[in-house]
Amino acid sequence: MNNFTFYSPTYFVFGKNTENQAGHYVKRFGGSKVLIHFGGGSVVRSGLLDRVKASLEKENIKYVELGGVQPNPRSGLVYKGIDLCKQEGVDFILAVGGGSAIDSAKAIAAGVKYDGDFWDFYEGKVIEDALPVGTVLTIAAAGSEGSGDSVITKEEGMLKRGASGEAIRPKFSILNPELTQTLPAYQTAAGATDIMAHVLERYFTNTQEVEVTDRLCEAILLTMVKEVPRVIADPNNYDARANIMWAGMVAHNNLVGVGREQDWASHNIEHELSALYDVAHGAGLAVIFPAWMTYVYKHDVNRFAQIAVRVWGCQMNFANPEVTALEGIERFKQFLTSIGMPINFKELGAKEEDIPVMVEKLGLGTEGTLGSFLPLKSKDVEQIYRLAL
Repeated sequence: MNNFTFYSPTYFVFGKNTENQAGHYVKRFGGSKVLIHFGGGSVVRSGLLDRVKASLEKENIKYVELGGVQPNPRSGLVYKGIDLCKQEGVDFILAVGGGSAIDSAKAIAAGVKYDGDFWDFYEGKVIEDALPVGTVLTIAAAGSEGSGDSVITKEEGMLKRGASGEAIRPKFSILNPELTQTLPAYQTAAGATDIMAHVLERYFTNTQEVEVTDRLCEAILLTMVKEVPRVIADPNNYDARANIMWAGMVAHNNLVGVGREQDWASHNIEHELSALYDVAHGAGLAVIFPAWMTYVYKHDVNRFAQIAVRVWGCQMNFANPEVTALEGIERFKQFLTSIGMPINFKELGAKEEDIPVMVEKLGLGTEGTLGSFLPLKSKDVEQIYRLAL
């Protein structure tokens, strides 16, 4: 196990009707004028936005609104939000929605406190100062409600990139599983796939003797295998929704990633898919992750055999662990198919002729690499895209 530091100060408020406490927690964490940032649609139709505004009014907290966040959130709305916050003297940002709304809120929070272009943070600059952010979560997926990460798509060139910094980790996050019960099955499954991918990016590591975090990773994956089919069958299953929602947070606040090298190649490879085709991030991961696994599994056959046995219930073939490793990959694909996820380009709507464009946009050139489990060059990434055809 490697040396590590771990600090996760977000205050979590979990359970039924907790969105009505949003104003209380904004006040507790110093907010006096709030930007409510959201997508639209269901947040408005369900009355959630009105309940959140009522909770702010109860605490005599002023607010302004900025809706319109899209899946794969765009830079244009971030610039608009930064300008609005500066004009209105906003001192707290409250995201109401899923990972897209939260990521966009984080970008705005960083941009308001920065003299340059906020996109600098998405090209490698660490976020060291930002307005405080709170969240009211409506989708279990991205884990942004508990992380110091944000992903934004720059409309010029459609570049999808991430930024990080403890300054954008939410001060509080309200998690009411009831708010996820109206999600379509496809969106629920895409979110669940994203959660599993966050775990897998940490699980496939070159670090030795990480049994505790291995077992934590496996527990989250087993929970998803059990609970996702239950909510697909019964969208109103509160207990299953609750387990998925908490799994989504734990999967990405880095509790399961401390002390170990992490990979993240699959996420970066998928970002080019969702930027180009505007598909759900989780759906793109359902296509890319099995292809990545198939390409790299020989780098550490025993680790792939381990997850096959511990998570997918395969019998260990001690004479030939490679058989077990491949069986585990196949069972993962079968699970994704069973919950309605695509597992190839055709099912996703992606095109073979766009592969060179996506490889080029990753910007690896001839010398750069992606990931740490098995560092990938441009030619490797191209092969992974082709395995996904």
